[in-house]
Amino acid sequence: MSTAPPISADRVQKFIEDLEAQKKIVSKCTELFTTLTNHFTSLQNSLSQKSQSLDAKFLSLSSKFSQTLDSLSQRESSLPDRESAAAAHIETLKEAAFAEFKDPKGSAQLSDTLKSLARRMDSAGLVKFIVSKRKESVPLRAEISVALSEAVDPHRLVLEAFEDFVSQKSGKTLGLTDKRWACGMLVHALFPESSWKEKKGKGPEFSRNIRERAAEVVDRWKGQLDGEKEGLTPGEAVMFLHMVVGFELKERFDEGFLRKLVLDFSSRRDMAKLAAALGFDDKMGDIIDELVKNSKEIEAVYFARAAGLTERFPPVSLLKSYQQNSKKNATTILKNGNFSAAATEESKNVELNSIKAIIKCVEDHKLESEFSTDLLRKRATQLEKVKSDRKKSSAAAGKPQNKRSHSAGSARGGGPPAFRPTKAAKFSNVYPPFNRRNPAPSAQQSPAARFSAQYNYVGQNVFEAPTAPYASAYGVTHSQSPAAVTQQHYVHPVENLGVSSFPTSGAYGGQTSYVAYDYGSAAPSVFQPSSSTQ
Repeated sequence: MSTAPPISADRVQKFIEDLEAQKKIVSKCTELFTTLTNHFTSLQNSLSQKSQSLDAKFLSLSSKFSQTLDSLSQRESSLPDRESAAAAHIETLKEAAFAEFKDPKGSAQLSDTLKSLARRMDSAGLVKFIVSKRKESVPLRAEISVALSEAVDPHRLVLEAFEDFVSQKSGKTLGLTDKRWACGMLVHALFPESSWKEKKGKGPEFSRNIRERAAEVVDRWKGQLDGEKEGLTPGEAVMFLHMVVGFELKERFDEGFLRKLVLDFSSRRDMAKLAAALGFDDKMGDIIDELVKNSKEIEAVYFARAAGLTERFPPVSLLKSYQQNSKKNATTILKNGNFSAAATEESKNVELNSIKAIIKCVEDHKLESEFSTDLLRKRATQLEKVKSDRKKSSAAAGKPQNKRSHSAGSARGGGPPAFRPTKAAKFSNVYPPFNRRNPAPSAQQSPAARFSAQYNYVGQNVFEAPTAPYASAYGVTHSQSPAAVTQQHYVHPVENLGVSSFPTSGAYGGQTSYVAYDYGSAAPSVFQPSSSTQ
């Protein structure tokens, strides 16, 4: 009987090692297969998504293409009507211009002058006239819009005014502030806020040449703004963006530059609506977040309302945050200033300005039912009263004191004279001032009693009955009794006396004509106490 050969341990160990190696190879192959499968699946999904996106864009492009064709066909079909309307409008303007030329006197009315300048396309004259009527800005703003409609080409008229402004700005001509204001009035009248929304989906109302010309002007203007960023005013920044929106020039400028202007001058009330008109609708959320980070919650409320993001940025929450931050700022100012008078005043001004901003924002957005302003109004009243009292006290403290007091017989009255003999040496004339020669009576009198009659002074420059220090020069005995005062002779006319009771003309030592003042025959009192004596 045969027996099986014995199996050595080495052969078994080698067999097991081979199995382990094959197992590793199979595991690695499985991992590679899984990785490849996932990769190809991801590629397939990506291609599928891109294909769907392309299909959607193609459909959108086809829709826009058809809409554009329809719009072009409508514009083409409306050309005859628009041409006839333009011809009729030009004929009307022509008749109005002829009528104006036939009437050489013209009209002094504000609207008539504006219309006349607009019909003549006189941009320089129009700007000059607007500047001259700056004090009438309220009626002027309404009349400019009507006057521009009388122009043959209002866009060219306004553009010429801006060309002149930008040219003079580069030359640093005087009067640029007034011209900037006048150009701002013109661009606001040409492109009112209502036209920003109406422009979406519509063609421009001006020719391509006007648009290219406007682009050149705004490009030159931007170069000037880049060189004076520190001195750029909020009004000019708003006016620049207004021109960009009005003449549809957004694509000609870097979006970052426009966004920076919006953020830097977000406190302007028009800026939120201008940002929406510039096409920042999808990025308004980021702009509002940045405003909140910079502690500009009030501006964020306006931007959220303009972009329709009040649910994401609740106005009441923003207002409460702004109120808390303003309180912290006021407290910080006080602490940093060691609670000094200047620090207290600055702190109260910061608090008052923040309260006014909150109340204005609540009123603009009709948030009275959600955010009560009663306590804020009371606090604002208190701060205004404190501010007013402080101004009055500082004005009284800073008022220079008259070195020569006024006696009861002088024009201002009040108390015994404060006589300073040493001051007499400063005057070349030996005669004492008028108020020093009229000592007050011992009993105080009311202003009405002191001025009980009209003073009919005659003669010139000299008053008798000198005071005691000078009595020896006249040989007259000095008396302070009221009876003695009534016997004195007044020779100074009222119109020759200044505020300090000194004669405003003539010398003390001139020739005199002494006429005694008759108190018994004085006319009835016509004196009305001034505000200083009440």
